[in-house]
Amino acid sequence: MKVTISDVAKKASVSKSTVSRIINGNHEQNTQETVNKVLKVIEELDYKPNALARSLKSTKTNVIGIILSKLQNQFWSSVLEGVEDTCRSYGYNLMICNSNEDGQLEEEHIRSLQMHQLDGLIINPTLKNKLLYKKLTDNKFPFILMNRKLYDQDVHMVTVDNIKGARVAIEHLIQTGRRKIAIFLYPPAEISPRLERLEGYKQALIKNGIKVNQSLIQIVGEEAGEVEEAVKRLLNSPDRPDAIFSTNNMMTLSILEGIKSQQIMVPQDLGLIGYDETVWAKHLNPPLTTVNQPSYEMGTIAAKKLIYLIEGKEDQMAEKVVSLEPNLIIRKSCGADKSY
Repeated sequence: MKVTISDVAKKASVSKSTVSRIINGNHEQNTQETVNKVLKVIEELDYKPNALARSLKSTKTNVIGIILSKLQNQFWSSVLEGVEDTCRSYGYNLMICNSNEDGQLEEEHIRSLQMHQLDGLIINPTLKNKLLYKKLTDNKFPFILMNRKLYDQDVHMVTVDNIKGARVAIEHLIQTGRRKIAIFLYPPAEISPRLERLEGYKQALIKNGIKVNQSLIQIVGEEAGEVEEAVKRLLNSPDRPDAIFSTNNMMTLSILEGIKSQQIMVPQDLGLIGYDETVWAKHLNPPLTTVNQPSYEMGTIAAKKLIYLIEGKEDQMAEKVVSLEPNLIIRKSCGADKSY
């Protein structure tokens, strides 16, 4: 029998109007617990509103959704510009959501955007909803994962070679005479950029005959002041480094605050490399050497791949997984402002 909105309301113990509001993305009048309960029942009953069912059969909305895991990061401004420019050139509109690394919120965004009859999704995944990603694949719903890899599912992805990005950064520090190089990383532990940047760091050290020192691998939380305190502790420890590799552009500013508090000079006393080029990197004193990711290109390729999926043009996509190449922008924060 066909599932109705009344069936959903009855099983969730709410009114039909509550179900209708949640389906249409109006969550303000309900608690998070109620929203989650209704969305769970919708999934269990495989309920599809009539308008959505008709849309899935016959109509395109020419709207694409993008869900990012940390919108505050400036890296995403350039990615979004690439996505939006591409969408506009192909006649699509864009809806933007931020999961803020919250798997439950990510799931809610995915379901809500589907209810709004979007043609497809671009997701920078939290990786906390693998069953839901699989269900999207099984239901042949067009979506692209971006920036973070999903290792155990065969899905379309656009990523960057993070191993290479970290490796070229560490090799540059070694070429400037640094031997005790610390790396700073944010959680979560399972995401591919963190895993690969740590792997690239280790590869470069080992290749150059430098033993990996676990005390120089700093995994630090994102609460205010945590990075600064970790920097202070490290710079006052017996394993004081002569260089720091920051794997996140937002983290880099906090690292600089920690260094400044210890009256340590960059690059005379300590070399520094950041990850992701920003508008402010070249204006720091000294100007910051960075690993530059092709963020705009990532956005354009992800959007184009998704549009090809939506329009049934998969044969025009060269490969299912695209891995882009980073490059090192060398400035004076390592003690050198030229390539080797």
